[in-house]
Parts: sequence; structure tokens; C-alpha cells
Amino acid sequence: MKRLPRVRYGESLFHLVVMLASFALCGYALVRLLAGSGGRVAAWVAGAAAVHDLLLVPLYGGADWLLRRAVRAGRPRSPLRAAAVQHVRVPAFVSLLLLLVHWPLISGASGPRYRTATLLDPGVFPGHWLLITAVLFAGSGALFALRVRRAARGARRTKSLRTHGGSVADRPSAAPET
Repeated sequence: MKRLPRVRYGESLFHLVVMLASFALCGYALVRLLAGSGGRVAAWVAGAAAVHDLLLVPLYGGADWLLRRAVRAGRPRSPLRAAAVQHVRVPAFVSLLLLLVHWPLISGASGPRYRTATLLDPGVFPGHWLLITAVLFAGSGALFALRVRRAARGARRTKSLRTHGGSVADRPSAAPET
């Protein structure tokens, strides 16, 4: 009896209950959202989908194509070149997501309403977003530099073992360096 939900559904009974509860919660939120201004919300969603599909997808698809082409630049593919692209994509994605979510505050479109509601100055948000973006890219660059350094160290060890007659499998287990 315990295996019946897994056989029919593919996951545990707990997973099914959590999924049904989340769908019920989303349905409730949708009903509450559409209660007063369903037409305006539907128009906003349709407009957002159109802007995304017709404007944003070609923009970030083209930017990604240029990034991959610049990283490759006629050289053969390698794992580090693929990692370089990811180390640019991830902070750019997070930064643009933050820009999208906080656009009214970053652009100053919130006006005096934000100050009235929170008693905080909305003028700090553009600088904070730029600072967060800089930290994201700096952290990603530091992680990529560590990755390149680790790959170079591994290549030197492999080359050293091959020139001295050993193999990588003969290498003793790595002890923590001090």
C-alpha cells in the first residue's frame, strides 16, 4: 500500500501532498489578485510576455552569443572557457533580476510614495544596486581565478608526474597544504 502512490505518481505521497498544497495556495493567490482588477492584471501579464519575447530574448540571446564568441575567439573548446562564460552569466542574471524587481526604486519612479510609506530615502537604491552588481562580478571573478589557478596547479602536477615516470593514479593522496 505504501508503494502505490510512488508507482502511480512517481514520487512519495509527501511530495504529492506538498505539490497539491502549493497549487491550492497559488490558486487562492490568483483568485485574490484577480478579484478587483482582473483585466488590468491580464493586460500587464500579456504586455510583460510580449516585451520579454519580442525585446528581451533577442537582447540577452545576442549578448550571450557575443560573450561566447569573445571567450572562444577561434580557440578550441575547453572546460575553463565554458566556465568563464558561466562566471559572467550568473552575476549578470542576478544583477538584472535585482534590477527588474527593484526597478521603481532604482529608477526613481516610486516618487514620494516610497518615502511617505517607509520614511526611508529612495535615492540610495541606484548606488546600492551598482554596489551589489560590482560585488557579484568581483566575487565571480575571484572564484574563476581560483578555478584557473587550481586547474593550472593540477596540470603542472600531472606534467611533473608524467616527466618523472609516474602516473596520476600513482600520486599519493593530497594532504592539506599549510
